[in-house]
Amino acid sequence: MTTAGRPLFWALSEAPRFNSESCVTSSNDSRARPGSRAGKRAGVIGQGGERSMVITKKHLSRRAVLRGVGASLALPLLDGMVPALTALNQTAASPARLRRLGVFYVPNGMSMGYWFPKAEGPLQELPPTLRSLAALKDRVLLLGGLADKPADLMKGGGDHARSAGTFLTAVPFKLTTGADVFAAVSMDQLVARQFANETQLMSLELGIESNAMVGMCDGGASCAYTNTIAWRTPTTPLPVERDPRAVFERLFGTSGSTDQAARVARLKRERSILDVVAPELNRLQRNLGPGDRIKLSEYVDSVRDVERRIQTAEQQSSRELPLVNEPAGIPDDYATHAKLQMDLLALAYQTDLTRVSTFMLAREVSGRAYPEIGVSDSHHPLSHHQDEQAKLERLHKVNEYHFQQFAHLVATVAATPEGDGTMLDHTVFLYGTGISDSNTHFHDDLPIAVVGGQSVGIKGGRYVRHPRGTPIANLYLAILDKLGAHQEAFGDSTGRLDTLTSG
Repeated sequence: MTTAGRPLFWALSEAPRFNSESCVTSSNDSRARPGSRAGKRAGVIGQGGERSMVITKKHLSRRAVLRGVGASLALPLLDGMVPALTALNQTAASPARLRRLGVFYVPNGMSMGYWFPKAEGPLQELPPTLRSLAALKDRVLLLGGLADKPADLMKGGGDHARSAGTFLTAVPFKLTTGADVFAAVSMDQLVARQFANETQLMSLELGIESNAMVGMCDGGASCAYTNTIAWRTPTTPLPVERDPRAVFERLFGTSGSTDQAARVARLKRERSILDVVAPELNRLQRNLGPGDRIKLSEYVDSVRDVERRIQTAEQQSSRELPLVNEPAGIPDDYATHAKLQMDLLALAYQTDLTRVSTFMLAREVSGRAYPEIGVSDSHHPLSHHQDEQAKLERLHKVNEYHFQQFAHLVATVAATPEGDGTMLDHTVFLYGTGISDSNTHFHDDLPIAVVGGQSVGIKGGRYVRHPRGTPIANLYLAILDKLGAHQEAFGDSTGRLDTLTSG
């Protein structure tokens, strides 16, 4: 399966009869073969170890892939792909110049007493909900006083739909339960457009719960407004993908068909993609510098770990073998599911398949219970706590549990070297929700955290209060500027926050 002439980066399908070579080649040159001019440019290693040329930092293509019989595997961005003093080293593809955005949304508001610190200024310690990032508190910027005013301006529709439906668009949406939804281009998609020509996927939308885009989910509002926060156009909501297997296939290829029978056949195959390309992988390792060998080894370990965990999730699932409405690969356990999705996102970042993502840790109006952390209450009813301390504490447990899944990803990218720093330095994470106090359903003084982004000047380790009612769209304008997607105005913005770098 190809996209614009380029093989998808991970494909395990029936091997083409006409192609028995195993090679390292560039994915933007389908003609590359051992001994050919194209093959020499791409640094092809032929079957049986015949080498057209030694792969060096000077010759390794940024789009190089490992090929086996019927399979290919993308490579992470290696130093050898970006030689010093080349034009590529000065572009957005250079590790030192990469910019990413990841937005994480949680539903049903917060137990607010556990979110904000007691005092503005430097973070001496993180508040209880965020303490899983204590080791990286200097990368955390907490912002108070921000409001999602468009959610209050709407007439009709439930508070939950209005919260998620306006969170990244900052405009009221059309109230409907039909297919005629209408909102606005979301902030993340403006960034995605900026990088559209640099990556295979404009953006990646992930989640844990329902991705239904039709029907009524809250107060006469379409499910499109509660189940996603990303809008490519005013009429095109982007559904989340909740199945790790489907995410893996989207990132690294498919079995060649979306037909259920074909996918089931793919799931039954035992052989790992890494086993298929192992000979070429070993040869490539010998021709890389020490730093790239370590980076490639860590990447391979991550791919194998994700494969193993997806297979385990499928084997342990209490569901029957795959049916059309019950795809395999979705773990029953929330934390296992969330962390698997987070690790897939980290791989997408590491291979530069996408630089923009949204992640819904649960959909709005989610009624999920979390008995694994001692909360048997349904989340949504629990969020209407009526200021009962016992309920506030249980709601806090849910809020903290959600944040722990996010912290897992942050720790992963913080431990992944990139350029002169880490992936976290080049990634701006936004974590929050469109409801503050879950009992009152207020849309002001929202719980918002910005994490990472040191390479674009974001200064963490602080809690900054803004005048209550400051549009969250002002934050979005500031982030858009940092990521090179400048806009004169956005949604209900009244200006730009100047507190990301100081204050």
